[in-house]
Amino acid sequence: MTKTCPIALTVCADPRFARLVRMSASNVGLLSSMSVERVEDIRMAAEEAFIYACAVQPSAPVAISFEVDDEHLTMAFTLEASTFPEPDEGDPTAAYADLILASVCDSFEKQEGPAALILTLKADV
Repeated sequence: MTKTCPIALTVCADPRFARLVRMSASNVGLLSSMSVERVEDIRMAAEEAFIYACAVQPSAPVAISFEVDDEHLTMAFTLEASTFPEPDEGDPTAAYADLILASVCDSFEKQEGPAALILTLKADV
């Protein structure tokens, strides 16, 4: 597969759906040239991004788009909110998610208008 294959999923921001998001991301990752270890990274990144979205905007729809080809997977988690709230010192969710996503992904960014988490993981084989 050399062409980018767009795939979309919309899920209610409810932690009960984290497994659905994680498994969908894993299956999409298998469309690329990813090792088993890299697919595990994809699963972890997808779950962390989704749980973070659940904390930002509970029960709202989260639009998740996947773009995959032989060399990479990009996931975008788009919220209805226009921006991400300022981190709450009593809740380490955002800081923890930022740490995990920055360490697992080759590229991780937060966009605004609407708020979105954009994650890119490159194939390793």
